[in-house]
Amino acid sequence: MELSAKTNESDHKVIKVHGGLSMKLNARTSEKIAFALLSLAALIVAGFVLMILAYIIYYGYSAISVEFLTEMPKRMMTQGGIYPAIVGTLILIVGSMAVALPMGIMAAIYLNEYAGENRTTWLIEMAINNLAGTPSVVFGLFGLALFVKYFGFGSSILSASLTLSLLIIPVIIRSSEEALIAVPNEYRESSLALGVSKWQTIRHVVLPAAVPGIVTGSILSIGRVAGETAPILLTGAAYYLTKLPDSIHSQFMALPYHLFVLATAGTNIAKTRPLQYGTALVLLMIVLGLNIIAVLIRRHYRQKLKI
Repeated sequence: MELSAKTNESDHKVIKVHGGLSMKLNARTSEKIAFALLSLAALIVAGFVLMILAYIIYYGYSAISVEFLTEMPKRMMTQGGIYPAIVGTLILIVGSMAVALPMGIMAAIYLNEYAGENRTTWLIEMAINNLAGTPSVVFGLFGLALFVKYFGFGSSILSASLTLSLLIIPVIIRSSEEALIAVPNEYRESSLALGVSKWQTIRHVVLPAAVPGIVTGSILSIGRVAGETAPILLTGAAYYLTKLPDSIHSQFMALPYHLFVLATAGTNIAKTRPLQYGTALVLLMIVLGLNIIAVLIRRHYRQKLKI
């Protein structure tokens, strides 16, 4: 009886050991499969991005020259350069970000730091989420009715910049909120414990720690402003101009609308094809350059926080 009992105990131990080993093996196998699938997904996405870039560079690099970047368009945009479109795009980015960035950050500070969880806050959050998913052409129609017609700004840089700022404010608010939420509460509690006011705590402690996340939202907003066509089509973009805008009430050319016109309204598509891809390549380079600047700013603040 004693031998049989000892044998049963040893068998149970062997079963437990084998069970533990099989569970570990299953966990490792699952981890390897998950890692392989995630890596494959990342490679597929990177591959598509590289294919798009290679395609645009292959067909557009022949059009890139000093004259293409610095001259005015000629013969209904079939010749000449895209200088007015480059300037117009940069003006739109600066104008819309100058309006949307401070408003979005201030709204995020109020929602995260001051407003409590109540029905009003819930409605505001719901409105922000809905606006973030609203098609850009709807913002264009709204900008046409409000800024162009009602306020009388006309088809101008001002109307287009204000419309684009409304388009990107939800993105900035949402990313700024997430950045503020990521700041540890210990930062706030430590500052308040020293007798510092709440606003001073937000300004000198919370905001500097949240800057990297806010800049990330700004990067996404810059890319969207630079690439939108429908809002500016309805609020101020011109088909063909041979001069630069001289005020915020002037019409302008922009790279996305310029590209749209070249691709759809040209009488000789084959002749303007290098101009189309050259314009697309310049637009990508502008967005990439601005994104690099924003990434450097974000890295600077991250290193500053580590110090």
